[in-house]
Amino acid sequence: MKRLILLSWRMSKADLRLLWFALRHGDRPRWLVPATAVLALYALSPFNIAFPLLGVVDDMVLVPLALHALLKLLPPHILR
Repeated sequence: MKRLILLSWRMSKADLRLLWFALRHGDRPRWLVPATAVLALYALSPFNIAFPLLGVVDDMVLVPLALHALLKLLPPHILR
């Protein structure tokens, strides 16, 4: 379990840094802040507490994939 958490953290660390930069960028798209809030609420959803095993799989697979897909939608001048 610990290995899975560390692997997920290593894979999404760069994406989280890029998201932090994009959120502070002056030319960020309007949809970025609400989309980030929805993703954060999804990651902290009560479903994770009710079914712990499904919550772990959800947080380790779906949330990083959604984060990466969200960053792919950013304009190229922010990604540089």
